[in-house]
Amino acid sequence: MDISWIPGDQDAIVAAIAGVAILVAGAAVFVTKSRDRRDLDKFTPPAKPSDDVTTPPAGAEAPSGTAPAQPDVQPPAPKGDRPEDPDARFARLRSRLGGGLGAGLLSIFGRGKLDANAWDELEETLLLADVGPAATDDILAALKTRLTREPDVEPKRALHDALLDIVDPTLDRSLSLGTPGAAEGTTAIVVGVNGVGKTTTVGKIARVLVAEDYSVVLGAADTFRAAAADQLETWGSRVGVPVVRSHKEGADPASVAFEAADKTRTDGADVLLVDTAGRLQNKAGLMDELGKIVRVVSKVRPPSEVLLVLDATTGQNGLSQARIFGEVAPLTGIILTKMDGTAKGGIVIAVQRELGVPVKFLGLGEGVDDLAPFDPQQFVDGLLGE
Repeated sequence: MDISWIPGDQDAIVAAIAGVAILVAGAAVFVTKSRDRRDLDKFTPPAKPSDDVTTPPAGAEAPSGTAPAQPDVQPPAPKGDRPEDPDARFARLRSRLGGGLGAGLLSIFGRGKLDANAWDELEETLLLADVGPAATDDILAALKTRLTREPDVEPKRALHDALLDIVDPTLDRSLSLGTPGAAEGTTAIVVGVNGVGKTTTVGKIARVLVAEDYSVVLGAADTFRAAAADQLETWGSRVGVPVVRSHKEGADPASVAFEAADKTRTDGADVLLVDTAGRLQNKAGLMDELGKIVRVVSKVRPPSEVLLVLDATTGQNGLSQARIFGEVAPLTGIILTKMDGTAKGGIVIAVQRELGVPVKFLGLGEGVDDLAPFDPQQFVDGLLGE
């Protein structure tokens, strides 16, 4: 810069100009830093992971204090794991039945003599408990006959006997599946509409059979319901039995059932349990398919059991399902599920009387052991709150 035109000491002037420049530069730096600090005050940095928490490698045990990831498929039951005692399972049902039909009956019989109003109330109570009109008429007729013939008998005892007679404790309620290790294996086909709990029931039966030393194969012939085969595989993994399935959606159910029967024969397994499709029972196609499954499986090993699963909470509507399935397949037993969801219980009497087929199991909930063999004596005791 030429400053010769400025009068005075030239060196002093240069020094002054330099000092001003330094001051200006320092002010600019201060303003910039102040602006940056204001911006930083508005900025929230991402959270830094704690040095005390580390992510374990795949397959490693989760660190203490954190929840491990749940497996997609439950592991097989530990060796020696056995189902809960049947009497303990049925005790839960008895306590529930006593608060429904039992409470109503106790109220009626607590008055002593049965007058005309009491008979009407008794009829209404039985009907409301899903016993059904025909079975109710039979029970009332038997009760009136007994009280006329034996005027000194306690009415509640007479009703107990009438109920027990109609439930019929002489019926064979065991599963006809031979004995473990027998030369000829057996097959059980499980049928019913969607939503009644067929697949879960198949898994629970498999658990009971494995505990009784049967070798079991599961056939996932419900190829129409999404995730049905996956659900059955979960049960197979849980109880430690193989599952034959198709990974193709909408595959031919009869073909899957045949493959399962063939594997059962090849492996020398004791029991094949077949889970079937269950779209609405008024669809002719479903009924035809069910008949086809029975015929195809029969070519390898004829089924010794065809078990109908019904939802106990549907009441009398379940009877229409039972009639139609009974026309298609030779039913050998009934399994009533969701008994934990109703205090009525009379559907047991109605459906058994309708089909002439014994109730063999009652489903009491979603737990692995919530399937109890049907016990007529305990059932009637539960109905009457005894």
